[in-house]
Amino acid sequence: MPPDSARKNGGAHLTARIELRAHAFALAVRFDVPPGITVLFGPSGAGKSTTLGAIAGLVRPDAGRITVGDAVWFDSEAGVDLPVHARGLAYVFQSLALFPHMTALDNVAYGIDRALTKDERRARAQQMLERMRVGHLGPRKPATFSGGEAQRVALARAFARSPSVVLLDEPFSALDRELRRELCADVKATVAELGVPALLVTHHRVDARSIGDQVVMIKDGKVAEAGDVRAFFADKESE
Repeated sequence: MPPDSARKNGGAHLTARIELRAHAFALAVRFDVPPGITVLFGPSGAGKSTTLGAIAGLVRPDAGRITVGDAVWFDSEAGVDLPVHARGLAYVFQSLALFPHMTALDNVAYGIDRALTKDERRARAQQMLERMRVGHLGPRKPATFSGGEAQRVALARAFARSPSVVLLDEPFSALDRELRRELCADVKATVAELGVPALLVTHHRVDARSIGDQVVMIKDGKVAEAGDVRAFFADKESE
């Protein structure tokens, strides 16, 4: 079952209007992310990772508004700009950023709500490691993980936080095709259980088609197309 806070956030949409300029690059996007997985698709340098950074609060837009349900994360006109830790999101970077000195269990437990007791946090962490099929890694440290195991621990850490939004930046890019297929299926199922919006950056069509519900295609810093992922790629079959 999803944690209480995830169930509370279930059904909320992430809406983003982001405008920013960095040197010669300009980003101006507007889109809506319902519960489920929306793929941010497009070529390298299109602005996908910058968009995730703005939603997370790591990059400050010049103008725009970012909301999750009734919660306002950023509003340039109202002067609202919540810090990263106050946004209640989970972000899985391509580099994974696991703490090398901590065990898998401690890595996953680290971001869980401190209102819970230590035993409760560790129990939830172990539950999520089991959910991501790496429960046996609990006492081990990242240096001993394979690439696929490290990905699964990083994803377990993200989901265990009971996030209101999940951001995934090329999380499967270093894996072979079979491991990517398995992880896509597990991530899709877990996001569905949580009932929250998730935004996945990728430029791999196979990943996008297998995991996505919706797609937002970004080209040259703008939304070029958006809609159902199956219809989107059906239209591209002849290209």
